[in-house]
Amino acid sequence: MAVAVGRGFLFQPCSSSSSSVVCKDTHKPSLGITTTLWSAKPETTRRCMSTVVRAQQRPTWLPGLDPPPYLDGKLAGDFGFDPLGLGEDPESLKWYVQAELVHARFAMAGIAGILFTDLLRVTGINKLPVWYEAGAVKFDFASTTTLFIIQLLLMGFAETKRYMDFIAPGSQAKDGSFFGLEAALEGLEPGYPGGPLLNPLGLAKDIKNAHEWKLKEIKNGRLAMVAMLGIFVQASVTHVGPIDNLVEHLSNPWHKTIIQTLANSASSS
Repeated sequence: MAVAVGRGFLFQPCSSSSSSVVCKDTHKPSLGITTTLWSAKPETTRRCMSTVVRAQQRPTWLPGLDPPPYLDGKLAGDFGFDPLGLGEDPESLKWYVQAELVHARFAMAGIAGILFTDLLRVTGINKLPVWYEAGAVKFDFASTTTLFIIQLLLMGFAETKRYMDFIAPGSQAKDGSFFGLEAALEGLEPGYPGGPLLNPLGLAKDIKNAHEWKLKEIKNGRLAMVAMLGIFVQASVTHVGPIDNLVEHLSNPWHKTIIQTLANSASSS
């Protein structure tokens, strides 16, 4: 009997009429230890069973979990996580990939902005408002309504261009489609415009083979989205910025922790 240790068993019968049993397996196991035991008398026919076990070919978010068939590992950051089955439709899956990528980039930019401005405020370099009050600040150079309309137009234009490039890849890089600045954007593929404006360091110019760069970006983006959720909860509980909370924790690490903060917040409410 030939035994390979792993997962996904496949049994194959085989036979031999000689004094040594030969079990030929057409499926080569990807991982495991194989041992073969035989003992036969001359002029006898023996049958054996070959057990083949295939090891999992890629990591998943939960070890040992079989990923859904529509998540084959080709997408950047695909670890088989889709408990709600949102990606069963191929067209919807393409849109969800782009949506996650945009949210990840906004979260990374938001985390950097919150930490940088909060650091300037805490150190006294600049009298900036805490991040969750910044939206209510009135500026002297323009009214709130004017700033809102300008932001709406600019963001609407950018999002419209992104959507048009999604439904017709490469259409927004044609001559005359962006005020003569098409060469500065290049339009590598949907979600990755590139060019000197959006890729000044020239990283991942061959976007089709830049799986490692895509994986790093989406991992950092997912971490930033989780961090953004943490900052929201922190601001709701402590009513101060993240740098203030960090300074308070470092002043007394054993007694100024998230557990004590949540406990005090629950008791006061």
